[in-house]
Amino acid sequence: MPVVVVESPAKAKTINKYLGPDYTVLASYGHVRDLPPKDGSVDTDHEFEMKWEVASDSKKHVKAIADALARDNALILATDPDREGEAISWHLQEALTKRRSIRKDTPVSRVVFNAITKTAVTEAMKNPRQVDMPLVEAYLARRALDYLVGFNLSPVLWRKLPGAKSAGRVQSVCLRLIVEREMEIEAFRPREYWTVKALLATPRGQEYEARLTTLAGRKLDRFDLSDATRAEMAVQAIASRNLHVASVEAKPAARNPAAPFMTSTLQQEASRKFGMGARQTMSTAQRLYEAGHITYMRTDGIDMAPEAVQAARAAIEDRFGKAYVPGSPRIYKNKAKNAQEAHECIRPTEMTRDAQALGLTDADQRKLYDLIWKRTLACQMEAARMERTTVIVASDDSQIELRATGQVMLFDGFMRIYEEGRDDTPTDDEDKRLPQITEGEAAAFGRSGLRDQFTRSGADDVIEPVGAAVGMARTDGAVLSENAAVLALQSFTQPPPRYTEATLVKRMEELGIGRPSTYASIVTTIQDREYVRKDKNRLIPEDKGRLVTAFLENYFRKYVGYDFTADLEAQLDDVSAGDASYKDVLSRFWRDFSAAIGETSELRITEVLEKINEVLEPHLFPPTEDGGDPRLCPNCGAGRLSMRTARSGGAFIGCSNYPECRYTRAFGPPGGEEDSAIPPEGKLLGHDGADAIRVFKGRFGPYVQRGEVTEENKKPPRQSVPKDWPPEDLELDRALMLLSLPRKIGPHPEDGVMVWSNIGRYGPYLKHAASTSERGGTNANLESIDEVFTVGMNRAVQLLAEKVASRGRRGVAAKPLRELGEHPDGGGAVAIYEGKYGAYVKWEKINATIPKDTAPEQVTMEQAVELIAERAAKSGKKAPRKKAAPKKAAPKAAKTARKAAPAKTAASKAQASGTGGKS
Repeated sequence: MPVVVVESPAKAKTINKYLGPDYTVLASYGHVRDLPPKDGSVDTDHEFEMKWEVASDSKKHVKAIADALARDNALILATDPDREGEAISWHLQEALTKRRSIRKDTPVSRVVFNAITKTAVTEAMKNPRQVDMPLVEAYLARRALDYLVGFNLSPVLWRKLPGAKSAGRVQSVCLRLIVEREMEIEAFRPREYWTVKALLATPRGQEYEARLTTLAGRKLDRFDLSDATRAEMAVQAIASRNLHVASVEAKPAARNPAAPFMTSTLQQEASRKFGMGARQTMSTAQRLYEAGHITYMRTDGIDMAPEAVQAARAAIEDRFGKAYVPGSPRIYKNKAKNAQEAHECIRPTEMTRDAQALGLTDADQRKLYDLIWKRTLACQMEAARMERTTVIVASDDSQIELRATGQVMLFDGFMRIYEEGRDDTPTDDEDKRLPQITEGEAAAFGRSGLRDQFTRSGADDVIEPVGAAVGMARTDGAVLSENAAVLALQSFTQPPPRYTEATLVKRMEELGIGRPSTYASIVTTIQDREYVRKDKNRLIPEDKGRLVTAFLENYFRKYVGYDFTADLEAQLDDVSAGDASYKDVLSRFWRDFSAAIGETSELRITEVLEKINEVLEPHLFPPTEDGGDPRLCPNCGAGRLSMRTARSGGAFIGCSNYPECRYTRAFGPPGGEEDSAIPPEGKLLGHDGADAIRVFKGRFGPYVQRGEVTEENKKPPRQSVPKDWPPEDLELDRALMLLSLPRKIGPHPEDGVMVWSNIGRYGPYLKHAASTSERGGTNANLESIDEVFTVGMNRAVQLLAEKVASRGRRGVAAKPLRELGEHPDGGGAVAIYEGKYGAYVKWEKINATIPKDTAPEQVTMEQAVELIAERAAKSGKKAPRKKAAPKKAAPKAAKTARKAAPAKTAASKAQASGTGGKS
């Protein structure tokens, strides 16, 4: 009974149903081995030898497979049919061989299937093969490259750019795309242009709109009508002329369906139609695949198996009739150079079953399956046929020409079931229907007019004369003719849109960056690292992301280059095809990359920040209107503005005269945020006795402060202002309330330990401990900021008890078994406690275990002091000086050992520095 191994338990369950009781089907639960995140996992000095470890949570799964092989000596590796799946099979074979679960006589085979159906699985079992080593080697090269970049480049970021988290071979390039798009948007300057249209009518009174294309006998370009004056003249020129239809041209047109889905186009369409992110789309598709509803979902391929094409054509004829089936099947060719080892497109496994027939209960699965099913049938349907009509209307003197376009659907074809979404909004009027228009007939102005469109543009109901053009009306963004049939509208060019996950994946695909198995994880990683945030489905770079990109573009430009990254992907494709050696690829990469890493070792943080200042200067410090120095501090007039980083990884703009000048503003161009009512030197709220109370706007948020910063008082009392309290509206009484924190509620009635209320980084809370700075004790959340100042002991005791009850007894201060009294040398009480490993004596920070043959209730103070001294001697902690004569040796020894340690350290340092301690 052979042992069959797949990745997931869901897939195992489906396959087990098809194979029956003659096979044991087990899941590996994904990758079973990986490179440990430590130095030397890829040995660059020994031909890139890779040291793998079985993940701790994978050991039980490997053991289960090994146990099964002990009973049934045959292994079939049935992991996914891509690079990652081949790698998992190889890892399993290697790990099981290392465990000696695979013996010399154990038959090991590899089977692949593109869909989890009975036909596909049973057919695959008839065609076993061995693990494809070129595919594995492509995986090894990719994994080694990712390790070498991440493990060597990330520490450079940590040292040179505080707050940066990581860099990656592909994620950093992807981040660069988003940052560069944002800088394009910020640098964009809108340009004004006007369009003019007229409402015209046929002799039969049927109306249609036409757009001005020729003025004064010259074809108009987009920016020819650049202001309201020119637009006004154009409106007047049209309204004052007689018009006729110069030509009518009707042409047949056809629209062909889009190709079936591959990974990137599925992610794009799911984002357009449902707002689903890349990770959500792939997770949903994975579940559909494992249930046997669709083919494998990580693919660059768009070709479809011949039997699937025939099934789709039969389903189309059955549902929509023979007219919707083209004469011959549609053939789609893969565009990619090495289409992920020639996988089929993403399609349903049964063409006749729509989402309703499958009875899917999960909403995401139902939507995504419906999308895949419709797209697959549509790709094999007849083209949509339509008639496109273009009408040219001209003035009698040929100085004016207007164009009207429209189309009529003659046969809907594939559009009966599906139409592809768009990332941009169509701006033409081609889809409008035109009335019957005959060449040579007069084109009168329409009676209903364009007054409604003019009003919607911002005009008042009353139309007043403008300038010399009597009878015309004009607003800031529109001009209307006297007869209300000619309208000019103002427009401005728009900046390029921010990327969505879908358009980012599309751009990555165009550039040849990443592969189907990595798109979703890359887009997710840069968001998890907080380099990018998603707002209304658009990706916006954070400060950290900008800084990392600026750093990498200056010191590792080659490695965030689009062409370099795409070329490296192409080399990996060559490895998978067996046309290149993966070790040669790694060797060439490492030679140059290690040199680039070495060049950054001497860089100082100040040098890096100044370089980033220089690079981002056009963004951070754009030229001023008066031509002055954009980096001159607007507060003190003497300091120089520069970018600074905070430990948290955020960035801000500060003055070089700090702390004399406390001017700061948000990272980004000036004017990016509203002017604050709080000046850099703080806003004085009043006085409490002799102390001035001010509110400041700090780089970590607003805070209140008591008194001034002086040489004697470098850190006056401060307290952060809660997010719900607008700092501009803060008054003295509330500031004093904040400065009074932490608030002492009183001793707990059960043990006498103090109960406090305070505001922390996660909000308002209670603390049951000797002080708020103590790490132990019990914390409980409060519902509101106001409760910090009003909560009483009864309520506090209740909340603390509920907190303790919710987590068992964890965090509760332990009660002593016996209290022995004050230590003979002072310094606190000595007590006996029950611990996890038995009873112990506690004095200050020293815990000494009581021997098992000694009963806790029989321990005397003298024995306790002796145990404490012995423990202190072992740990190097300060031991008490005992007044009693006996057993003085132990404390002395501890003291001597403690004093000797610095001398030893000093000697070690001298030896390490090469001086050997000699003068």
